[in-house]
Amino acid sequence: MSTQAAAEETAVVIGLEVHVQLETDTKIFCGCSTEPADDEEPNTRTCPTCLGLPGALPVLNEGAVEAAVKIGKAIDADIPETTTFHRKNYYYPDLPKNFQLTQYDAPICQGGALDVRVEGERSTIGITRAHLEEDPGSLQHAGGSIETATHTLVNYNRAGTPLMEIVTEPDFRSPAETRAFLAKLSEVLEYLGVFDATRDGSLRVDANVSLVPAEEMADDGSVSEDVLADANRAEVKNISSHKGAEKALAYEITRQRNVLRRGREIEQETRHWDEARGVTVSMRSKEAEKDYRYFREADLPALEVSDWKAQIPIPELPDARRERFREEYGLDRESASKLTSTKAVADFYEDVASEFDPELAATWVADNLLGELNYRELEITDVDHRLDEFTRLVELVAAGELTVKNAEEVVLREMLDEGDDPDTIIEREGLGKAESGEVAAAVETAIEEHPEAVADYHAGDEGAINFLVGQVMAATGGSADPGEVNGLLRERLEE
Repeated sequence: MSTQAAAEETAVVIGLEVHVQLETDTKIFCGCSTEPADDEEPNTRTCPTCLGLPGALPVLNEGAVEAAVKIGKAIDADIPETTTFHRKNYYYPDLPKNFQLTQYDAPICQGGALDVRVEGERSTIGITRAHLEEDPGSLQHAGGSIETATHTLVNYNRAGTPLMEIVTEPDFRSPAETRAFLAKLSEVLEYLGVFDATRDGSLRVDANVSLVPAEEMADDGSVSEDVLADANRAEVKNISSHKGAEKALAYEITRQRNVLRRGREIEQETRHWDEARGVTVSMRSKEAEKDYRYFREADLPALEVSDWKAQIPIPELPDARRERFREEYGLDRESASKLTSTKAVADFYEDVASEFDPELAATWVADNLLGELNYRELEITDVDHRLDEFTRLVELVAAGELTVKNAEEVVLREMLDEGDDPDTIIEREGLGKAESGEVAAAVETAIEEHPEAVADYHAGDEGAINFLVGQVMAATGGSADPGEVNGLLRERLEE
């Protein structure tokens, strides 16, 4: 078989290690704040503990443990009777202690799964483990990328921030599937209230990519451990977004296939994703587990929280809420998906639906409001304090006091751009709905002034009625209801 054929007859196997920053007020082993200030100076949000100074001892953050338990419940993981912390020993400039406090052979969450949907097909991604650990500091490469920087600056303000590392089974078969998983995972974490996607560096991904002979893959897509062990894998680091993961993996798969086409072997190594250039570059040979010399952290006692699984509640999760919206409110799949994209959106919709017809509420929240917010790069959380103003706008439309056109194209946009309430905008712009007599008069005028359009309508040209509707709408300043105008015109023209 030619090297070209060998490269093409390979199957992709991907596993992820997802590092999620947990939303706690303080770091995982000390009292330093996790909330950066706008004017924060480097290396000021630190203390002897997170800097690893001699004599400083760690104290575990209870909030981080509660967040870990919530994640375990959401992914249906097992929480063992006892879990422990270890030191993972390695030297890197952003690791001030030269070891990382993490969990090794007794993680707080073991097993689990998450279902994802890609192009209408549902698949289950197995989760090997999820464990607590501390974040290192951050490196800032000055003067260019990691390859071209003139020097590197180290900031330890992030060191000690609580992380949850979620390790998947090698169950991904395409970059698109990994992107869907990351989106679903972020959605679940946001619902749990343990994660803020807007924080810089809140989600970071390491991906292990292997190419295996296609004939070694079973019909159900599984691959044996022996086959995986024989396939040298590359670990891609520095991925910080869902889209970035898809791009990085697509590039790395192409790179590996090109290596095979040239008759060479894939090197087992760690590679850096350079997002600016859209390429992966070699960093170092990949470490083996033995290289980290794990040993128990003597300053932290064993953790026993298995009973917390029953005691700590979690909210209704996205899939369950999506199905409830379809059953309870009669929404289609697309609308239910939009309205449950975040917990804040779902809560906002239910507040509106409690006062108005669920379909009307869905149209205004999913299509109108979210569409305008996306255009302005805003989130629902930027306007959720204005729920009363938004429901007032829907009330005016439902009561027939404001046309849908004016509500969508004028009032809603000015509410978002100017910050005014709907009644103020309506009064200022003169947008009250036209009286029936005014509309009827405008209909008569349009018919009298455009006999050619009347003739076209009688000749069967449906476009003529739209032209006449436009004339009436212009005459009433957009304050007439287009559907009502259309009906009045048709009645008058059929006389």
